[in-house]
Amino acid sequence: MENIKKVESPRKEENAIYNKIIPAGEGWMHELKPGQVLRIVDLEGNQAVDTLFYDADNPEDHYSVTATITGQKNIYLTTGSVLRSESGNELLKIVADTCGRHDTLGGACSAQSNTVRYAHDKLHMHNCRDTFMLQLSKYGERFTKRDLAPNINFFMNVPVTEDGHLEFADGISYAGSYVELLSLRRTLVLISNCPQLNNPCNAYNPTKIQVLIWDK
Repeated sequence: MENIKKVESPRKEENAIYNKIIPAGEGWMHELKPGQVLRIVDLEGNQAVDTLFYDADNPEDHYSVTATITGQKNIYLTTGSVLRSESGNELLKIVADTCGRHDTLGGACSAQSNTVRYAHDKLHMHNCRDTFMLQLSKYGERFTKRDLAPNINFFMNVPVTEDGHLEFADGISYAGSYVELLSLRRTLVLISNCPQLNNPCNAYNPTKIQVLIWDK
């Protein structure tokens, strides 16, 4: 089902309170306060950004693809989409989006999935699951691998075929495309800037992204 709502943001980069470049293949974790706005920028275009969200006051209540899809009755994310947790709480809302559509179904690459999808000699390759776990480990025993869940792939193009299969296709984002999310509660953001080299989600060339935060 198509659902494209491109909306530009009124926010200016120079007014951001936080501005960071995340190199290709690296991770990032940060807490958003209620009312803060996070912008994720695809600096060079056709880059997939694997992302998870957690209720900072109740970390086991993480982003839920099921609750989000059910709430909006659409499998793709775009302007106006509300991202919900396992309990059904509203975590964030997409308030601006110049790409227009983001994947909720493709999941994160892992060492194991790389061998199944591509070849056994891909086992050693850098992957999003390991990046997620590395970031979570910085919080000590607060998080374990049980806290990983099906994630959002911002900017990633994963069409669903008529027979219900997923296709990992060329991205639809261009250099400078961004998505902005308004935090509706204290929310932890976990990003793996996907290092995938085996399918066209990153144009076989992973690139850096930018994250910015505004207080409103």
